[in-house]
Amino acid sequence: MKLATLRNGRPDGRLVVVSRDLARCAAADDIAPTLQAALDVWDDAAPRLAERAAAVEAGSATGVEPFDPGLAMAPLPRAYQWADGSAYVNHVALVRKARNADMPDSFWHDPLVYQGAADCNLGPMDPIPLADPELGCDFEGEIAVVTDRVPAGTDEEAAAAHIKLVMLVNDVTLRNLVAPEIGKGFGFFQSKPQTAFSPVAVTPDELGDAWDGARVHLRLRVHRGDVLFGAPEAGRDMVFSFPRLISHVARTRPIGPGGIIGSGTVSNADPAVGAACIAERRARDMLEFGEVRTLFLAPGERVRIEMLNDRGHSIFGAIDQVVARYV
Repeated sequence: MKLATLRNGRPDGRLVVVSRDLARCAAADDIAPTLQAALDVWDDAAPRLAERAAAVEAGSATGVEPFDPGLAMAPLPRAYQWADGSAYVNHVALVRKARNADMPDSFWHDPLVYQGAADCNLGPMDPIPLADPELGCDFEGEIAVVTDRVPAGTDEEAAAAHIKLVMLVNDVTLRNLVAPEIGKGFGFFQSKPQTAFSPVAVTPDELGDAWDGARVHLRLRVHRGDVLFGAPEAGRDMVFSFPRLISHVARTRPIGPGGIIGSGTVSNADPAVGAACIAERRARDMLEFGEVRTLFLAPGERVRIEMLNDRGHSIFGAIDQVVARYV
């Protein structure tokens, strides 16, 4: 099934189920007022939501309305947890190589994870707020999973059963703030502002054979303006699976219902597929030309992130944002 959160004047919106073709939706707030409320009691809410979704598909649901992604908030506008990994180690290796930095061997077997802002998530068509273009605004096309309650110490094998939903991410990064923050030895903060998520979150079964229980084997299509910037295959070169990332996050603490775990920038070793972020393209610029030729985002630029199934249909809807300067 596909779930979305629509604006209703409240911080957490209202929960709806969405048709597979993303054309229609039906209210589900009689089952759970919000997606977070549904995740809090997922074993009870999920079968009822699935029944509502089946009714939408069959044309027998009441109160069906057109689904407008412009009215969608992030599926979880205020999440208790947003932990983003770096599962595509090729991305890290490439960026470090371009600046002649050593690549620790531990990066290949010990996941990198940072904890981002979760209380102010952006909807799929909300502007990307940018205070100053000199901060080096970058998009990062990613995939994220949403969990139910994960006990502390859950291992990788058990973690797979805790994945309840999948969605797309634009993990905005202010690149020119990264090095100074990392240099302090305390990790990202100001360099990782608000994150945007796809219009809908889907249960893994919606992905069919493209979901193997640990990875999504489809291309993530990222456009900058009208130009395809990259289309890396998300299952390829993903060193750390989602269950591995979940077990890493849960090593010393539980994850509450509605925890969002991100993949990090989707990246393939093959340069022909392009990139899902500007930093990776700039790294390849340096390695190929000895200079950077790709600029960071400027106010007015548009970014679109989407994933299509094997029939060419959008699965999650598109993250479609324009950079807007603010004071």
